[in-house]
Amino acid sequence: MDARPTVSRAGLWLRRILLALVGLVVLLVLSLGGVIVYDAATVVPVTAVANVEIPGPEGLMLHGYLARPPDAGPHPAVLLIHEWWGLNADITALADALVAQGYVVLAPDAYRGQVGRTVPRALWLRLTTPAAQIAVDLDAAFGYLRSAEGVDAARTAAAGFCFGGGEALLLSLRQPAAIAATVVYYGSVVTDPQRLETLSTPLLGIFGAEDAQIPVAEVRRFAAALETAGVPHQVTIYPGVGHAFLSSENYAEPGPAGEAWQEMLAFLNANLRP
Repeated sequence: MDARPTVSRAGLWLRRILLALVGLVVLLVLSLGGVIVYDAATVVPVTAVANVEIPGPEGLMLHGYLARPPDAGPHPAVLLIHEWWGLNADITALADALVAQGYVVLAPDAYRGQVGRTVPRALWLRLTTPAAQIAVDLDAAFGYLRSAEGVDAARTAAAGFCFGGGEALLLSLRQPAAIAATVVYYGSVVTDPQRLETLSTPLLGIFGAEDAQIPVAEVRRFAAALETAGVPHQVTIYPGVGHAFLSSENYAEPGPAGEAWQEMLAFLNANLRP
């Protein structure tokens, strides 16, 4: 008589399903890894859009895109922080659009030369770049901008989109005395009033009503925390649009993107002009 344990038909099918799921996970990981590697190898490098080097920590030279109006100034200035893609042509085009309004603009590289064009690559960069490193690099870029020729250091703002919007807010919290205004385009927010109490200069927040990453409820908590902390602010939630609804392709067009851009220009004009 065979004493070996028997395996039921249901047990066999369960094992097969589990093995298939493991195989699918492995294939997904390999596929995403391939996308990330291919993206890194074929994307337009940061050096193709950067035009200045910024002294960073421990002698490291960071990249940035600096543009200025044709006249000598001194001009108000904006540190314009990119989305999670990295420093690319989209953010430099928006920087040029701000320069046309009379601002010196620096778009810094927060990823130390890395850039992506696909979601897996951008997510990888966002998750693997240390927050402390980003903070040190952006602080260095902000100091570089304030000391740049033709810049009025007392009239310098921090602004950013998505990843950059959250980093603009964090920069303002680190250097509240040095920043004259802050613009957060659908970036991560802070809802603790005590953390926001150090801010004394105005803040503009722009968000989309259909944004799944920064829900309206969280935006409202952010606005309430700013109110409690006594921070001068205006927070606008644009209906019918989701995350990252403004780009270099639509900022001058009618609709929410164009309106949000004009709202920022009015805000900067009110807070950075003499």
